[in-house]
Amino acid sequence: MKVEQFVVNVNSQDPEKLIAFYRDIVGLKVNPDFGPGAFMVGSSTFVAFMVEGHNEVKGTTKEPQRVLLNFLVTDLASEELRLKDQGVKFVMSATREPGFGTIATFVDPDGNYCQLMALEQ
Repeated sequence: MKVEQFVVNVNSQDPEKLIAFYRDIVGLKVNPDFGPGAFMVGSSTFVAFMVEGHNEVKGTTKEPQRVLLNFLVTDLASEELRLKDQGVKFVMSATREPGFGTIATFVDPDGNYCQLMALEQ
């Protein structure tokens, strides 16, 4: 299989709330050509992350560890502080993972786990 693009789609009972979180709090850039929940991420030239509603999704996630949304950032400490200042809950503050780098894990409004990641230099 030759994959040209990989898109993560997160469904929510309240997509407007989740879209606002990723747009206004996390700071992801929306690509309005694909809808209000279509986000451009990193060096992608296409939508890489989508938030949509789904009639079979109810409440928050039951297993937040199952899928981790990872955001590779250049200044993890600043991003963690910025998000905490906006009331974002972290389940793990910045922790060094030997051989990889530093990871901090936060929770989105649907209970999904997201990680800020900074590679070792």
